[in-house]
Amino acid sequence: MHRNKQSKAKNKGGNQKGDMLTDLQYFLDKNNDENFTKAQLVKIGKLTDKREISLLFVAIDSLLASKKISFNPEDESYQSVFKPQTIEGIIDHVNPRFAYCISEGFEKDIIIEANKLYGALDGDKVKVMLTPAKRQRDDARQEGEVLEIVARKRTEFVGKVQRLAKVCFVVPDSKKIHVDFMVELEDTMEAKDGDKVLVKLSEYDAFKKNPKGIITKVLGKAGENNVEMHSIMAEYGLPMEFEKIVENEANAISDKISSEEIAKRRDFRNILTFTIDPVDAKDFDDALSIRKLENGNWEIGVHIADVTHYVLPKTDLEREAYKRATSVYLVDRCVPMLPERLSNGLCSLRPNEDKLTFSAVFEIDNDAKIKSEWFGKTIIHSDKRFAYEDVQEIIENGTGLYFEEIDVLNTLHKKLRKDRFAKGAINFETVEVKFKLDETGKPLGVFPKVRKEAHMLIEEFMLLANKRVAQFCFDYKKGKEQNVMVYRTHDEPDLDKLRSFSLFAKKFGHKLEAESKNISRELNKLMDDINGKPEQNMLESIAIRAMAKAKYTTVSMGHFGLAFEHYSHFTSPIRRYPDMICHRLLAQYLADKPMSERMYIEEQCKHSSDMEKLAAEAERASIKYKQAEFMGTMIGQEFEGIVSGVTEWGVFIEVISTKCEGLVRYADMQDDHYDLDAGNFRAIGRKTGNLIQFGDRKMVRIKAVDMNKRTIDLVMASHQELLVRNKVMRR
Repeated sequence: MHRNKQSKAKNKGGNQKGDMLTDLQYFLDKNNDENFTKAQLVKIGKLTDKREISLLFVAIDSLLASKKISFNPEDESYQSVFKPQTIEGIIDHVNPRFAYCISEGFEKDIIIEANKLYGALDGDKVKVMLTPAKRQRDDARQEGEVLEIVARKRTEFVGKVQRLAKVCFVVPDSKKIHVDFMVELEDTMEAKDGDKVLVKLSEYDAFKKNPKGIITKVLGKAGENNVEMHSIMAEYGLPMEFEKIVENEANAISDKISSEEIAKRRDFRNILTFTIDPVDAKDFDDALSIRKLENGNWEIGVHIADVTHYVLPKTDLEREAYKRATSVYLVDRCVPMLPERLSNGLCSLRPNEDKLTFSAVFEIDNDAKIKSEWFGKTIIHSDKRFAYEDVQEIIENGTGLYFEEIDVLNTLHKKLRKDRFAKGAINFETVEVKFKLDETGKPLGVFPKVRKEAHMLIEEFMLLANKRVAQFCFDYKKGKEQNVMVYRTHDEPDLDKLRSFSLFAKKFGHKLEAESKNISRELNKLMDDINGKPEQNMLESIAIRAMAKAKYTTVSMGHFGLAFEHYSHFTSPIRRYPDMICHRLLAQYLADKPMSERMYIEEQCKHSSDMEKLAAEAERASIKYKQAEFMGTMIGQEFEGIVSGVTEWGVFIEVISTKCEGLVRYADMQDDHYDLDAGNFRAIGRKTGNLIQFGDRKMVRIKAVDMNKRTIDLVMASHQELLVRNKVMRR
């Protein structure tokens, strides 16, 4: 009930009665298991002024009248009738001061102060008691405290060793673990100061500062490339190596294709076929074939590695593929879903080799209209392995190997793409970065990936195959029950998020009708408007965050971003487990066999979605690490950047030339003290009134990097012409 200075100051000219009532109710609700007399409440509230005491008594009467508190005549005490509710949820430990509990039963996440987590760590499933919210909270979030840890998300963590004379600490790599692990010297496995290790949680007394741990594996010296990449995989619980039993099973598979197997398949070996992949790719899981038909139409075959021919149910290979669910692409390596014998050998559609495939074959006219389609098992013989750059050069120069066929594919892909956008597909083009590394993995350069026609050509035909396979399986019927299929779905965006994004875009002079019946058209128009402007990347990123997340499920809910009614993943079974499920289900329906059990497939879908998220987080972590490593070689140098985020402790700046993002802390700003104006997405100088907002161009200097946290610290550098440019942009 003790009010802070701000509350007292406000009371001098504000609603004293209302404030006293709110304070009293909060205090009694918070201590709902205790009784208090009037005298005790006066003492606890440190009330000395007669008027304040009088207001307290009025507040007590008001709460009694509204039946929010009860009166005990025996000792003339008062008690709240508030009964705390308990819920279960997942901890999201966002910073050292507090965490959120994410529960399906609540629209807003529950906020929990760090001292009320009682040993819960990020990702843990917990039981939380809801407590009365403090009236001073601006976001009106429900508060709570942890009652019980239902299940730990993980018990092993990656961190860096700090050795002292009599004890050892492990400082976790994860930015969401805000405690260090204390390790007895006999439990260190002789790890040296500065080593990266795996530490296993052994004991966590909720009332002690540090949990206890035991080091289970020494990964190596922090800063070494392999050690850091292994650390990232371990941090996210992802495997780096295959067990021997899995490797042995893969190595035992014959590479011979029997004549009996060939006889079961449609033979495409005499039809022009080629692959188009990144220049450094090793696993080629898709190929295109093309030939002109007598009626003038084109037969286009989308041929996908027949992984499920080799990976059979109830084998160690199958169990490992399911467990991993996806390949993981770190900056310097691919950690494959399948052993190299399969991913780079048997299943890879290498040139000049006969390969078993599962294909979607289309007859397409010159207007890119589908005249007929066929799905089934095939055998191909790729004539050429192209890199994207090779095909792009052929397209741009109008000459080269298989130019006529590539030109037809390019023309058809443009028509398919145009039709897709006409039907409502969203034109989001997020910027990805690529690194130039030396032989030790040290970054020598970082630059944005450029998507050209060659990339879009392959993408469009893969989308076509995925869409038509999904439609075929959705339409397949055997009996009354709806068939089972693994779909890749993307729900429509949340209206509230769209409204917030619309208000945000408006501050840059851009219009978005959030409640339009054709929101796809509105979003595409906005994307066209911001193309090439300083705020483009930032607005695209925020727009994507406003969208629903794509996921795997057995319920076909459509794909909003692609504007497809039904969509699946069929084209990458070497690196995605859902594609393997898709192949098996399609094969069943083509053979008119009984359907699979829906609940079983749904479990596989959820697991695949979860693993996809983990892999994406690991991939981002490796990018952040290499960005910090690269910018760490440029301490003191100045760069031009764009404000990409505004927080309560500083502003994020994305360096234009490298796409690396760093933080300028308000504490390091020399010209003024800045405060966050969250509602307007900006920071305001207290004395000068200077504004720092999204999209502003700033000159920054690299101050420091933290390789453990994978962060870059920046400071502002003076640059008068940029200040002038910002003023012009705001007009």
